[in-house]
Amino acid sequence: MKTFATFFLVVLLSFFVSCQKIVSENSSVYFEKSNDSIQNGGVKVIPITTSKGTFNVWTKRIGNNPKIKLLLLNGGPGATHEYFECFENFLPAEGIEFIYYDQLGCGNSDNPNEVALWDLGRYVEEVEQVRKALHLDTTNFYILGHSWGGILAMEYTLKYQHNMKGLIISNMMSSCPEYGRYADEVLAKQMNPKVLAEINQIEAAKDFANPRYMELLIPNFYEKHILRFPSKDWPEPVNRSFAKMNQSLYVTMQGPSEFGISGKLEKWDRKSDLKKITIPTLVIGAKYDTMDPNHMSAMSKLVQNGTYLYCSKGSHMAFYDDQKAYFEGLIAFLNKSN
Repeated sequence: MKTFATFFLVVLLSFFVSCQKIVSENSSVYFEKSNDSIQNGGVKVIPITTSKGTFNVWTKRIGNNPKIKLLLLNGGPGATHEYFECFENFLPAEGIEFIYYDQLGCGNSDNPNEVALWDLGRYVEEVEQVRKALHLDTTNFYILGHSWGGILAMEYTLKYQHNMKGLIISNMMSSCPEYGRYADEVLAKQMNPKVLAEINQIEAAKDFANPRYMELLIPNFYEKHILRFPSKDWPEPVNRSFAKMNQSLYVTMQGPSEFGISGKLEKWDRKSDLKKITIPTLVIGAKYDTMDPNHMSAMSKLVQNGTYLYCSKGSHMAFYDDQKAYFEGLIAFLNKSN
């Protein structure tokens, strides 16, 4: 019995040492320095060519993984990469490399103040220029697009999926007309009728600068469907990102608020084209989202190689209000498709 116990202990110890060695090796790769002569925290500023000239966009790499490089496309349009900072508490521990990226007009990137550049097709070509500059390809390149970033991710994938390894569509429907109908026919009906009447009155008058508009929307819509905490308790990275919102870009593309859509994207619809997406695709929906979770589930079946992740406690920013479900599902997808 003692001999067996000793043997078992030796095997267990050997296994533990091997695991520690693997973790150590993976960690050394993940945290290895770049080949640049000066280490700058993984920041790379990329010149982007447009019809209005060349402008710089800002990126920052977190970690190193030759097989998984996840480019994050923020929402808004016009917010910043900063609201994704919670990813730092989950992905590095799994050895997953991810890349912050402020789209043109957002955050640390140039803002040309040129409405002609607030265009979906142009942003697709911007992402492709970023991909090339960062040397991302079919062996490692994943995109996670959240909200507006999900529209951009779908549009990019439909044109350039031959350069990609996988796609994550987070909290975005594939049809803006259906998104608008969901807001009007489902979410609006959950509101207090008096509140809804006042919101409709302000919108009819196009009096969007009226502070009463957000006074009504924040407790009655944003705290229920965007991020399910009292707004006074919203995470600092979210507040910091939203405080920097490029209103010109946001209103041009989305309209004056998250309560439906009325900007340039109002008629955008790629639902019938999802069948053309062949790469592994994860679609993330949430129970309380501004986006219809049933539509999101259907999207995962329309693509050729899709998976659906449902966040039963989450809203539009489920990576904050349903973190366990969101990150467990995201990490499992990335590891499985790797």
